[in-house]
Amino acid sequence: MRHALLVAVALTGTGCARAAVESRPASSPAITPEQTPVVAPAPVPATPVTTPATIARRDLKVARDSAADAAALDSLQVAVPDSLPELNLDTPTFDLNVAAYAEHPRVQYYVDYFSRRGRERFQIWLDRMPRFETLARDRLSERGLPGDLVYLALIESGFSSSAVSRAKAVGMWQFMPATGKGYGLRIDGWVDERRDPIKATDAAARHLRDLTERFGSYYLAAAAYNAGAGKVGRSLDRMGATMGQGDEPLDLSSDDAFFSLADTRLIVQETRDYVPKLIAAALIAKSPTRYGFEAPDPIEPFPLDSVILSGGTGLDLIARLADVSLESMRELNPHLLRLVTPPGESYAVRVPAGSAEIVRARYADVPVAERSAVTMHKVKAGETVATVAKKYGVTAELVRSANRLSTRSRVKSGATLFIPVSRTLPASVFRAPEPIVTAAGTTRTHIVRKGETLSGIAKRYGVSVASLRSTNRLSTKSMVRSGQKLLVRRSGGTSSSAARRTTTTAPRSTVAATRSTTRTHVVKSGETIGGIASRYGVGQSALLRANGLSQRSTIKVGQKIRLP
Repeated sequence: MRHALLVAVALTGTGCARAAVESRPASSPAITPEQTPVVAPAPVPATPVTTPATIARRDLKVARDSAADAAALDSLQVAVPDSLPELNLDTPTFDLNVAAYAEHPRVQYYVDYFSRRGRERFQIWLDRMPRFETLARDRLSERGLPGDLVYLALIESGFSSSAVSRAKAVGMWQFMPATGKGYGLRIDGWVDERRDPIKATDAAARHLRDLTERFGSYYLAAAAYNAGAGKVGRSLDRMGATMGQGDEPLDLSSDDAFFSLADTRLIVQETRDYVPKLIAAALIAKSPTRYGFEAPDPIEPFPLDSVILSGGTGLDLIARLADVSLESMRELNPHLLRLVTPPGESYAVRVPAGSAEIVRARYADVPVAERSAVTMHKVKAGETVATVAKKYGVTAELVRSANRLSTRSRVKSGATLFIPVSRTLPASVFRAPEPIVTAAGTTRTHIVRKGETLSGIAKRYGVSVASLRSTNRLSTKSMVRSGQKLLVRRSGGTSSSAARRTTTTAPRSTVAATRSTTRTHVVKSGETIGGIASRYGVGQSALLRANGLSQRSTIKVGQKIRLP
């Protein structure tokens, strides 16, 4: 929060640089709080295995993207430009007092900056926003705050959960360590919950609520979020003390008080500009096309599940149990700084919605000796990351990633390295879960979870959408809501769609050898051929040849790209 401008930390691995969330494409499913499934899930389709080399390449790209973020936020100037875009407040509605200050010179300056010189990066930030916006607005609303305070995350980090500032503030909401711990966020060598979009957003909402209760104004609360409550409080006291008897009375708990304070030198330039940046971001985000931006693609909320597993469990193991890639698990758990859960304690790990029960069942079948994901190695004189990795039969890239080391980092004699353990699991671990069987003519009750749709529920139970609507007397325009109870009636057949699936699943360890040789990738907003090639660890030229494309070819959202 304090010193919100970002600094790039070009590390590879899961640590101080950009981590999993940063690498998500804009059209990834939106994050919402995890919920417990009410029926046994079907297995998640297997995805390509992510190799350590792929992770290293991806993390390098992430670090470069971090540098672009940092440069964009660091270059916000203080001079007012000659010409400004015309403001129009007719269409959008705000729950912050935007209209009263939209014509303020500093607000207009940042509208101009974001929509001109900062356009490229601001578009990326807008594209990230739908993934987190619903979560943030819900949390703010629960604390009695206006939802438009969500735009603080836009100017703090560009909605990056792995952002790191010069002052070592971290995450989407840029918590300093002391403030984060004060609001219950865990920060240690294994976990940094400032990177957790769900927990950090809840902490930010509680912090903003406390600041609003202290200062009485959302804009003063925002300024205190940036500079610290003590500094803003002392500055207001000094401003009040200098006001003469002939001065017009000023309510020091009003939004006007912030702009009066910003006209003094009692607060630093960064804080004087903080609220104008917030208002400018709100103006653009509410009406992006008006300012020449593309409206971000809407993202349907996607509920997550969580499972409590023993300490030291590797994300690679959990990924294999859930039939997803290691990269996907890192994206779901950006707060886990290493590739494992904290040793010596049980820990809740997020998994894709619908996979919690299968992960629990498979995990129970993993031999206890195979659950631990790390061993510790004390570095001896003359040893390097490469020689240590070779000793344990793993790659140097994996060791660097687990220990948050860059390719230039050297290890010192006596240092402790965490070594990810490679494991081969028995095929019995990957047996399919028992199918959900629904006898013909029977009726089940399904409680709608956040993000679910009628079509998704119908597919899950092997019934038609029309049948589901008819049974529950829903029109074609009816929307289901979280917590709603639906009756699911099967008129024929003996099992749900889950029961009709294959009853055996190949072990994750052998997926690479058994999956189809033809893979495809569906292009998402903001993706490029180079980025897709890097993500899958293939050459850009090979990817172009496989799809009959040239260096000048462009790709479109939704286009299927064949992976060589």
